[in-house]
Amino acid sequence: MAVAEFLLAVVLCAGDPAGGEIPHFDTEVMPVFTKAGCNAGACHGSAAGRGGFKLSLLGGDAAADYSTIVHQLEGRRINLARPADSLLIRKPTGSLDHGGGEPLEYEGKGAKLLESWIAAGAPRGRRRKLEDLSIEPRRAVVSPNDKSVPIRVTARFDDGRTQDVTDWTVFTAADSSAVEIDAAARTATVRRGGQHVVIARFLDRVLPLQFIAPIGDAPVDLSQSPRRNFIDDHVLAALQTLRLPISPPADDAMFLRRLSLDLTGRLPRPEQIEKFLADDRADKRERLIDEMLDSQEFVEFWTWRLAQWLRIRSGPNDAAGTQAFHAWLKRQLKERRSYLEIAEEMLTATGDSHTVGPANFHRAAGDARGQAEYVSELLLGVRLRCANCHNHPLDRWTQDDYHGLAAIFARMERGQFVRFGPRGEVTHPATGEPAVPRIPGTRFVEGKGDHRPDLAAWLAEKDNPYFARTVVNRLWKAMMGRGLIEPTDDLRETNPAMHPELLADLSTDFVKHDYDLCHTLKLIAASATYARSSETLAANAGDDRFYSHALSRPLEAEVLADAIADVTGVKDAYTGRASQKDAPETTADRAVRIIDPAVPAEALDILGRCPRTESCETPAATGGGLTARLHLINGPVVNAKISSDDGRLRKLMAAGRSNEEIICEMYSRALGRPPRDDELLHWTRAAVKAASPDDRRRFFEDFCWALLNCREFSTNH
Repeated sequence: MAVAEFLLAVVLCAGDPAGGEIPHFDTEVMPVFTKAGCNAGACHGSAAGRGGFKLSLLGGDAAADYSTIVHQLEGRRINLARPADSLLIRKPTGSLDHGGGEPLEYEGKGAKLLESWIAAGAPRGRRRKLEDLSIEPRRAVVSPNDKSVPIRVTARFDDGRTQDVTDWTVFTAADSSAVEIDAAARTATVRRGGQHVVIARFLDRVLPLQFIAPIGDAPVDLSQSPRRNFIDDHVLAALQTLRLPISPPADDAMFLRRLSLDLTGRLPRPEQIEKFLADDRADKRERLIDEMLDSQEFVEFWTWRLAQWLRIRSGPNDAAGTQAFHAWLKRQLKERRSYLEIAEEMLTATGDSHTVGPANFHRAAGDARGQAEYVSELLLGVRLRCANCHNHPLDRWTQDDYHGLAAIFARMERGQFVRFGPRGEVTHPATGEPAVPRIPGTRFVEGKGDHRPDLAAWLAEKDNPYFARTVVNRLWKAMMGRGLIEPTDDLRETNPAMHPELLADLSTDFVKHDYDLCHTLKLIAASATYARSSETLAANAGDDRFYSHALSRPLEAEVLADAIADVTGVKDAYTGRASQKDAPETTADRAVRIIDPAVPAEALDILGRCPRTESCETPAATGGGLTARLHLINGPVVNAKISSDDGRLRKLMAAGRSNEEIICEMYSRALGRPPRDDELLHWTRAAVKAASPDDRRRFFEDFCWALLNCREFSTNH
């Protein structure tokens, strides 16, 4: 018997020399290491550990950690005879050289608890698990006069015991300059107005705390503000608390342009603008929403948007599957099918992917693990990939969830003919055994059959907190410019919504109306929140997430390219083949009609189109940045169309239109409004100075260039 094991047996027989309660390793000792940062990824919790000492990341494997601490190196890390001289205590308290500094105070609570545990014989103790963790408060509105909030964390274990664990909870502010945590005083002090999140971690539980502090200096009264539906009730309540005044409603021209871009991806035509502005019916905006939702342009544009969500693009030598998937998706929108039915059909589809469109859903990823990541991000809005190598550090997901979901897709054959095959498995890295199929965060599923129908059925269960929320969050972002949760594929408790009650009610309403995309889009478009002006007030100019005013957002590459073509009157001809040699030639006169993003289109690449190889929902995935801006300023994307003999400008000049008529026509097409009096005066005065035909042509080319490069044109606002 090793010396350490002998001494351990002796001490265990003697019991706790202090006569007190012996600290429990899993639930009391392990939190000391987590609180001190010893098992963080930058320290001993890294994949290789530090200095020959490796702990599981954030205490995810207490059994392995116990063995490492007590038994590894023949027990040298603990000294049962003289607990205070244990390496486990002397190094982190600075009594011995330690590369990680002094995360524990020599006379502090953490060091004393470790010493007490070692003095008791360093036992593992009986199995005890954390059953529930509660924090007070979870959400607090901070008074302008008292911005400090006391925090208390309580743990309940499966042996019935309840314990105050505030001292052993790790608090991390998402913005440390906005919220200051005083661990000794057990308080959070809000230093800046807004809605701020603090993450609390104890053992395997991670929970968010939200602190709301007024942004404005003076209270605002929004009781008489326009309210069209429950969206406005929630948003106005939050703005009232934050003391943020609201911008006035958008005028009809601004509303028409915004709605047209959001629902059809197109700028309104001058005749549409004239007709809408002349309409004096009280319900004309609601009629406009219905008209656009019923249009073919809506079907085309939202097919493009959903194709981006689904990352539809051709695989190697397989453009036919892309076309089949795209055509099927377009039919679903045209027939206004429930999004739940669309998701269920994609999950369970099999057959020839060249004719059965939804079967291509299983070809978006190359293997079962890739499919699990794709499905979790698309249908659940969660980044399950973070639980591949270890349990998710910021969410509930475990390796069982990740590899269990992958196991559901392990037997899928992903050739031209998609089928559920007779064999296939995913190895669980923690056990080395085949992973058991699992509905993430819910249950293992029995049997060796096809469990995709079980997964599809779970999406529709009333207690499923993911599917409906992730869909309405994406719809909200498409219409409002920012999701209620950002990023939209990172829904987790530790990344709470800016308006949590609104997200909950939108999800409930979506389910109640049979997962109807058009219903939710209309609900958002009909709200007074959506109809607010993008022009800010002095008191709300800094608001970029609470919707006190409409957010200006850059037009996506395809929408911007189509807008340039519509204004200049020079159509694009997107003709070509994808990278596959046998791909059929694709022809489209609008960028949003291109089925396959692999089809060459230099202008779209310059403007920053998403290649759909990964999610298109992050800013890094789309947007051309500086390259796009330089090409818009001085490249053929704009200039060649402006100066084209077949363009709108040359035709207007050839038709003998006056300077004022040309200016008003181009303003209407580009900005969706007539020029203001000062704008019209400025341009007409400048036009008069262009005496010769060549000078006049050059002036109007410069005028059009200025319109197409202004922020008002390149954004939806």
